[in-house]
Amino acid sequence: MTQAPNSSTQPFDQQPVRVSLVVPVYQGEKTLPFLMEEIEPMTSPQRTPEGTNFFISEVLLVHDCGPDRSDKILETLSEKYSFVSPVWLSRNYGQHAATMAGMASATGDWVATIDEDGQQDPKDIGSMLDCAQRDSFQLVYAQPTNPPPHGWIRNLFSKTAKNITAKLLGNAEVGQFNSFRLVDGEIARTMAAYCGNGVYLDVGLFWIAGRIGRCPIRLRNEMDRPSGYSYFKLFGHFWNLILTTGTRPLRIITLIGFASILLAVAISFYAFYGKFFGTNPVQGWASMLIVVSFFSGAILTSLGVIAEYLAVTMGIAMGKPLYVVSTKPTRPTAEK
Repeated sequence: MTQAPNSSTQPFDQQPVRVSLVVPVYQGEKTLPFLMEEIEPMTSPQRTPEGTNFFISEVLLVHDCGPDRSDKILETLSEKYSFVSPVWLSRNYGQHAATMAGMASATGDWVATIDEDGQQDPKDIGSMLDCAQRDSFQLVYAQPTNPPPHGWIRNLFSKTAKNITAKLLGNAEVGQFNSFRLVDGEIARTMAAYCGNGVYLDVGLFWIAGRIGRCPIRLRNEMDRPSGYSYFKLFGHFWNLILTTGTRPLRIITLIGFASILLAVAISFYAFYGKFFGTNPVQGWASMLIVVSFFSGAILTSLGVIAEYLAVTMGIAMGKPLYVVSTKPTRPTAEK
């Protein structure tokens, strides 16, 4: 793949860098028209802050079958703007699957992904492109310099989940994921083609991209739309990340098993000591209740995590599709 040279004196007559923009759409009825107005000037050749000539060659709006009338907005925008291309999914598959569906259809030298809510500024793509070309990165994540405008409770849960994931999986990079990212076009298309069902998008990118960087950006307030993620969905997102990042949770189960055995030995010594040397008699039912409760919980927890891994493996082995693209617009259930 040929990329534009990293030079502040790059002439405009040289081939500009083409950036495909992928936007997963779930509840974009109110926000997408404003977002497209912001993006329209960027479809003409222009310079990044460091002088690289680039433009947004296409905007892929991936309809993930949300509850509003985003389907009508996508049809209107595709008629109004020549750079807009709708991608119709057959049903709701989730943000990551929708993003990969857009990546699979992207044709640009680079692929940028951005949310539909207006929280991320498309103009920051130029700075991210500078960061990628300056340091030869294959993948650049936006690194917010201010807290996300979701409220302190959700931000606290999000930060806690990222810290837990990073510590649990032994990978500090996991906590730096962001939905605003710039990916080398070849890597984005390869990952979208080969990534299986149940794989966390950013984990798949980490499997392929070796040079990963971050670009400081400032988040904006969301436009007039509710968040598409409930706390239940966010927990599911977090759990999917745990399952697909590696086998470390399975190793933790082994450690829990060893710890359980050591605890059982310690309780046994305590019971024998109390019986033969202690002044207070050891109540058999109490120690039995503690041991049975503890080991039953440990066993059920272990089996539950193993079952989750088997479920992911089963979905891949049975050929469950990550997403299915339709040739015609998908409508809300109420209209069908």
